[in-house]
Amino acid sequence: MIDNYPQIQVIATGSSSFEFANEIKEPLTGRKFEHFLFPLSFSELVDNSGPLEEKRLRNHRLIFGSYPEVLNNPGIEQKILSPLADSYLYKDILVWKSIKKPQALEKLLKALAFQIGSEVSYHELAQLSGLDSHTVENYIDILQKAFIVYKVLGLYRNMRNELKKSKKIYFFDNGIRNAIIANFNMPENRNDNGALWENYLFSERLKYTHYNNIFLNRYFWRSKTKQEIDLIEEREGKLFAYEMKWNPNANYRFPKAFKESYPEHETKIVSSDNYDQFLGI
Repeated sequence: MIDNYPQIQVIATGSSSFEFANEIKEPLTGRKFEHFLFPLSFSELVDNSGPLEEKRLRNHRLIFGSYPEVLNNPGIEQKILSPLADSYLYKDILVWKSIKKPQALEKLLKALAFQIGSEVSYHELAQLSGLDSHTVENYIDILQKAFIVYKVLGLYRNMRNELKKSKKIYFFDNGIRNAIIANFNMPENRNDNGALWENYLFSERLKYTHYNNIFLNRYFWRSKTKQEIDLIEEREGKLFAYEMKWNPNANYRFPKAFKESYPEHETKIVSSDNYDQFLGI
């Protein structure tokens, strides 16, 4: 296992073990405690360099992520991320689960990387990667357990206009995502700014809620008429709806259908003007 990647340390009374992707190598006796070690979070970086400096480096984080090795070696981020993605994603995982189709896994990862922020279809991913839908689902489960990607399901409460069984896939770190598609251009020179911004905010919000023991269910919302909301957090007996906008001047109104169906809710647009509050600063 590469120490530079997210991992879980499991501590239990009477015995201890390291758990990688929920695969327990030894039986644990008594109560266990899981400690998730993510890439460095926005709040940790703010504590180190201050909020103004960290916000100045926002675009850098969108492209290169926040793994320690990357942050400690400015100027050679691409040189670090490219082989790191290759050696970990296409070697260690293949050995770990005895995956026999490395080229198919590579195609699947690239397809996921190009679809961040969009709903994914296992059937479509199967066609793109040359796998069957069941294998795609298993591979995504493995990638989630390996802390490469994580899955967010659509909110469905029997509202006839909502989509059932919908899902999105995000990456734990923007740098790994960009390494997979071999694109390290700055935001002003690319057309996926919205997707990068959404992935960054999702992963940073995940760190924030975990480290601050905020217990919640996480969804997105989309209707059959293609109205959507990026993030829904279910906590404290109500729904908190967030829409991520790269452009702070973007015009957006939360769908009336959502507001009427879920009266116990709060809404907020998260942009470059206020994302620090969204991430606990």
